[in-house]
Amino acid sequence: MNLYPAIDLKDGNCVRLLRGEMDAVTVFNNDPADQARAFKDAGFNRLHLVDLNGAFEGKPVNAAAVESILAATDVPTQLGGGIRDLQTIEMWLGKGLGRVILGTIALRDPELVKEACRVFPGHIAVGIDGRNGMVAVEGWAETSETTTFDLACKFEDAGVEAIIYTDIDRDGALQGVNVGATRDLAAAISIPVIASGGVASIDDIDNLLAVAESGIEGVIIGRALYDGRIDPVEAMARVRGVDA
Repeated sequence: MNLYPAIDLKDGNCVRLLRGEMDAVTVFNNDPADQARAFKDAGFNRLHLVDLNGAFEGKPVNAAAVESILAATDVPTQLGGGIRDLQTIEMWLGKGLGRVILGTIALRDPELVKEACRVFPGHIAVGIDGRNGMVAVEGWAETSETTTFDLACKFEDAGVEAIIYTDIDRDGALQGVNVGATRDLAAAISIPVIASGGVASIDDIDNLLAVAESGIEGVIIGRALYDGRIDPVEAMARVRGVDA
């Protein structure tokens, strides 16, 4: 199982939101490249980025911050937020991103996701953000009438590299990851699932590792890393121990 430290970008800063509320923001670093280097120095070999402004505006907003991160590190990096057409996907992959995450557009236009998988094989993930089992989009400002399960099923055999599943009600709240819902989704589809939202302690990593065989490929860790609730060395030792 892979560990993805999260760098959420708002107005050029590294922040964490509470349950996706743009008003409930905590700034942890005003230098995204510095934060990326710190995660790499801590031993992480992947990064998860979100352009929060972009998610609301439907286009890249924190491009300069993302580019500074890509220039500062050489670890595989994935980005979500405001990526809604093939041209933007091509632009980001051309700048060195390893994977783009399609969220809102996956609900609005699933055929575009499938086309992106054909044009850019191996580089497309889908972000499915759930609120009470229903998909939320537009930076979580809107809740749809589509279930997270139904949306995930649309991309079976499409070539999607991973589903990033986020429980919005737990995101940034340090209430523990929704292991049950993540396990159930992963077991129901063939696409690997990355857990996100609510990771609060090393116990969450242990609990996900216990059900990783259901199809859980990784976990995104945000506030718990910034607050020091999870020690990177301990977290990676747990993962390496199970993988071994």
